[in-house]
Amino acid sequence: MIQRILPLVAVLSLSGCALTQQAQPLTSDNSETVAAIKSMETNLNTRLDTMEGKIETQNEYISTLEKELSNVSEELSIVRSEQTKIQNSIRSATSKKKRLAPLPISMQSQVLKDTIVLGAIENVEIADIKQAFTARIDTGATTSSLNAVDLQEFERNGSQWVRFHLVNQDVKADDGKLEWITAPVIRNVKIRQATADDAERRPVVELWIKLGAIHEKVQFTLADRSHMTHSVLLGREFIQDIAVVDVSKEFVQSKK
Repeated sequence: MIQRILPLVAVLSLSGCALTQQAQPLTSDNSETVAAIKSMETNLNTRLDTMEGKIETQNEYISTLEKELSNVSEELSIVRSEQTKIQNSIRSATSKKKRLAPLPISMQSQVLKDTIVLGAIENVEIADIKQAFTARIDTGATTSSLNAVDLQEFERNGSQWVRFHLVNQDVKADDGKLEWITAPVIRNVKIRQATADDAERRPVVELWIKLGAIHEKVQFTLADRSHMTHSVLLGREFIQDIAVVDVSKEFVQSKK
C-alpha cells in the first residue's frame, strides 16, 4: 500500500512544481523542464497501471489457491470419515470375535448336558392331522422333507397353496382313510436328481410338529418319498440350535 502511495505523492509534488513554473514566463529551459515532468508523469502512470495489473493477477491466483485449499480440506474430511468407519468396523469385528471365543471345557460340558439328544430315528407327530410318523434324523441333509403324494396346487386369496396326502410307510391304509393336509406354499425350490437332466420344482410348506419335548414349526420340501423307508426326514435346519444326534441310538425322545 505504501509503495502505491509514494509514486502518487511524487506525481503531485511534481505537478505542484509545474504549476508554479507555469506562472513564470516560459523560456526554452522551462519548456524542457515541463516536457521532462510530463514524461516522468507518463512513465509513473504506466508503471502504476502495470503494478495494478500484476496485483490483480496475483489476487486472482490467490483466489484460485484458496478454492483448491477448500477442495483439499473437503477431500481430507471425507478420507478421515471413511477412516473412522473402517476403524469402527475393525473394532466391532474384534469385539465380536471376543464374544464368540470358545467356551471353557466345563461350560461346554454343561451346554451338552442341557442339550436335547435325538436318535437316528424318532417318532414325530404332524399337528395338522394329529398322526405320528417315523422320521429319519439326517445331519447330512440341509432341509426337511415329507412323503407327499396326490399333490395338488391351487390359488387361494391370490396366494399359492397346496394339498397332499402324507403316506405313513409303517402303516398300510386305504387311500380313502388318508387325510388331506392343506398349507400355503412358502417358496419353491429346484432339485436336480443325478438320474435326471432337468431340475424338478418342489413346493415348500410350514407345518407344526411335535417330537418329545420339542414343538416347532418346520419347513418341509414336498416330494414323493414312496421309495424311501421313512415318511419324514428332518434335516440340519431343524436340528441346529435345538438338539444333537446320537446316530448309535433310536427313539431317544419318543417311543417306538
